[in-house]
Amino acid sequence: MRNRFNEQLEQLNVELIKMGALCEEAISAATKAYVEGDRELGERARSLEQDIDHKERDIESQCMKLLLRQQPVAKDLRAVSAALRMISDMERIGDQAADIAEIARYMEKSAILRQVPMEEMALAAIKMVTDSVDSFVRGDLALAHSVIAQDDQVDSLFLSVREKLTALIAGGENGGLCLDLLMIAKYFERIGDHACNIAQWVEYAITGDYEDD
Repeated sequence: MRNRFNEQLEQLNVELIKMGALCEEAISAATKAYVEGDRELGERARSLEQDIDHKERDIESQCMKLLLRQQPVAKDLRAVSAALRMISDMERIGDQAADIAEIARYMEKSAILRQVPMEEMALAAIKMVTDSVDSFVRGDLALAHSVIAQDDQVDSLFLSVREKLTALIAGGENGGLCLDLLMIAKYFERIGDHACNIAQWVEYAITGDYEDD
C-alpha cells in the first residue's frame, strides 16, 4: 500500500512539473507577443491558459483520490494539501499570462518598450515559477526560501517600471501605451506574488509551518 502511495505521489510531482512548464511557456509567449508584436504568440498564450485550467482539474482529481483512498500520514497529507494550493496559484499565473497577451493584441510597436525593464521582469517571474515548483518536487526548503527572497527583485523592477513610465507620460509620450505597459508590469508583479505563495506552501509541506506575508 505504501509503495503504491509513493508511486502516485511521484506521478503527482510529474504533473506539477508539467503544469509549471505550461505556466512558464505561457509567460514567455505573452512576453514575446508584446515585445515582438507577434499575434500568433499571443494566441498561443491564451491557448495555454486553457491547457493550464485542464491540468489544474486533473491534478485536483489526483489529489482527492490520494486523500480519500490512501489515508496519508501527516507529512504526506501536508504535501497533497500544499499541491492543491499550489495549482490554484498556477492557474492564476496562467490567467495573468493570458491577460498580458490580450493587452498585447492592441499594442503598437514603440521604442518605449526598450526604455523599461519589462523583459527583465518577465525572466525574473519565470525563474520564480520554475524554482517554486522545483523546490516542491525536490523537497528543497532552501530553494523555496530563495523564491520568497526573489519576490523583492520583481517588486523592485515593478517600481522602476512604474517610475519610468510615469516620467514618460509626464514628458508627453504615448500615454495609452505607457498605461498598457504599466498594466503588464503589474501582472508580472502578481505572477511573482503567486510564485511566492507556491514557495510558502512548499515550506508548509516540508516543515508544517506556513507564514503568510
